[in-house]
Order: sequence, then C-alpha cells, then structure tokens
Amino acid sequence: MQSLLADGVKTGLSPHTILDKSVKTWFCAALVGQWLFAIYILILYVLPTLMGNTEVTHNLLPGQGVQDKGVFDGMVFFSHVVPAIILGLCGMSQLVPSIRNKYPRLHRINGRIFFILGISGAVTGLYLTWVTGMRFSDIGSIGITLNGILIPIFIYFAWRTACKKQFNLHQRFAVHSFLLVNCVWTFRLYLMGWFVVNQGPLGNSRNLDGPADIAMSFACYLLPMLIAELVFWAKRTNNLSVKWGVALMTIFGATITVIGVGAATMMMWLPRIEKVFSALI
Repeated sequence: MQSLLADGVKTGLSPHTILDKSVKTWFCAALVGQWLFAIYILILYVLPTLMGNTEVTHNLLPGQGVQDKGVFDGMVFFSHVVPAIILGLCGMSQLVPSIRNKYPRLHRINGRIFFILGISGAVTGLYLTWVTGMRFSDIGSIGITLNGILIPIFIYFAWRTACKKQFNLHQRFAVHSFLLVNCVWTFRLYLMGWFVVNQGPLGNSRNLDGPADIAMSFACYLLPMLIAELVFWAKRTNNLSVKWGVALMTIFGATITVIGVGAATMMMWLPRIEKVFSALI
C-alpha cells in the first residue's frame, strides 16, 4: 500500500498538495462564511438599533425569550452577539501565516482582542442560557454548554504557551480556541446544510433537542477540532497513508463548510436581512 501511495506522489498526485489545497479551500469557505455572518449580525442587530427601531430585531430573533427580559439581560444579550462582528472580521487573520510572520505585533494585539471577546462570549452565553433561560431546551443546550466551558480553558493554554514561547503548542491551542469560539456559527452551518442534504429536517425538532440536533451541538466543535488535530499530525509524520487519510478528512470538512455556508446564507441570513430592510425602508 505504501508503495502504491508513493507511486501516486511520483505521478503528481501528492498528499502534501491535496492536504494543503483542501485546508486552504476550507479556510476560504470559512472566511466567506465569517464575513457573511458578520454582515448579518451588523444588519440584524446594529442597524435597527442605530435607526431607533429595535422592534425589528426582536421580531426576527432566532432565539426565544429575549423580548421579555429586563434591561440588564438585554444588554448582556447584545454584548454577547455584537462582538461576533469583530470576531468574524479579525479572527480568521490570526490563522494566516504571512500575517503572523510579517506583523507579529498586530498578531499579538489581534489575538488578545480575540481571546478577551471569546471568553466574554462564553461567559455571557452561559449566563443567557442557564440564568435567564434563553434556550430552546435543557438537553439541547448541553453541547453548547460544554463548548462554553471549554473556551476559557483552551484560551488559557493558548495564552500560556505563547508566553512560554512554545509556539507549536500555541498554534494548536489557538486553532482549537478559534474553532470553539465559532461553535454557534458552525452549528448554523451544520443545521442548514443538514436540511439541504436531507431536503428538510431529519431527526430535528423545534426545540433543537432531536437526535440530529444534539449530535450537531457536539459535532459543531468536536469534528473541526478532530480534523484540525489530524492535520497537525499529518504535517508531523512522513507516513503517506496518514497524509492521504487526513487529506480526505479535510476535503470532507471543507465540503461540509461550503454546503453549510451556502445553505445558511440562502435559508437564514439573506431572508432575515431582506426582512430588516423591508421593515426599515
């Protein structure tokens, strides 16, 4: 088997090339999705507030229970949601090697902003879920709750390894922190992509506590983290079988993201953006 894989490399079908291109494709798809999500947040939450018509936002909120909360809980909610614009616009740049190498000071400052907002998002998310009751169901919130607990843990180790100049470990913890912070965004992609692939709900419920919903609430961060760890492993090893296997896994991850970004854009983000403009104009 190893000799057959080696022959593939000689003919130009290199696992290094395929792995590199699939990772870049995944990155580009995520970048587009992050920017579209940032625009969606800006239009859905910020624009109506600036125009003095917050009722538009409340009527289109994907969650529940926000309208009935007090001023403090409302402020916590918006402090949880709005920073996603900054996270979406600057978070991806932390993963670009050329930016890290050419502008190390920018990378450090940008990283600290991302870490602070990431921890803030985790804390406010846990508060909103379990203190204010802004959740669809108890069992459906377990996966996202574990995500909120893991975020500060991985961010701490990303910061600690950077301080110790253990940059290989820092990179791994930073990537996992990025994936954890963007868990809710990824869940949207998986959910909408799942609807597209199955031509409708399958194992889903209105309260997001169906078997498919629960599985995706964990998979939306554990699956990308697993693939990311496999990519790090593939880059360290000379085993061609491992490199080919990880390359295929990365193609799978990139495909899910592409489908999810397209589905979330067409089925969730654009329809709500159109409704905002219709209500404000």
